Amino acid sequence: MINTTQIDLTETTFDRDRVLADYRIAYQSRQASLIGRREVLSGKAKFGIFGDGKEIAQVAMAKVFRHGDFRAGYYRDQTLMFVLDMATIHEFFAQLYAHADVLADPNSAGRQMNAHFATRLLNEDGMWKSQVDMYNTSADLSPTGSQMPRLIGLAYASRLYRQLDNLKEFTEFSNDGDEVAFGTIGNASCAEGLFWEA
Repeated sequence: MINTTQIDLTETTFDRDRVLADYRIAYQSRQASLIGRREVLSGKAKFGIFGDGKEIAQVAMAKVFRHGDFRAGYYRDQTLMFVLDMATIHEFFAQLYAHADVLADPNSAGRQMNAHFATRLLNEDGMWKSQVDMYNTSADLSPTGSQMPRLIGLAYASRLYRQLDNLKEFTEFSNDGDEVAFGTIGNASCAEGLFWEA
C-alpha cells in the first residue's frame, strides 16, 4: 500500500500524485469490501463485515494520525488500516478466512472476526515495542460500542503521562502525553450504554 500520511498540514494546494494515491487506496479498499462480501455470499467465507462507504473519511483521518497515536475503532476501519500500512489486503483476506498463521493474520492469527484489528505491542522476545515509534490500535471487540470506554482510557493514560512526573521515564510508551486517541463508531453503536457511559 502507498502511505499517504506524511504531509505538511499547512499546505493549501493539492498535489496531483497525493490525490491519485488517496483515490487509489480508497478504490482498493472499496474493491476489497465488494470482493469480501461476494466471498461470504457465495459461501467461501463464513462471515464478513466490511468498511465500504467510510473510505474518504478514513483517508482524511490518516493524514493527521501520527506515530504514537492510538486508535480505538470498529470493524469498518479497514481503509485507515490500509493507508497507515497497519494491514494489507492480503492480511485482510487472511482474517476473513480465519487463517491461523500469525504471519498471515498478524491481528489475531484467525482468532477474531474479520476487520478486527490490533497492534502487537511485544516483540518476539517478549519485550515491549516502542509505541511512540509506531501507529497503535487497541484490539477491536465484537460488542458494538465497546471501543468507547477503551478510547477514554487511552486518552486518560496520555493525560496521566503529561501530568505525573514518575511516568516521564517511560518514553517508549508515551511522548510526554502528546499522543492522540482516535475513535470511530457507527450510528447504531451510539445507542449503546457503553457509548453513553464513556
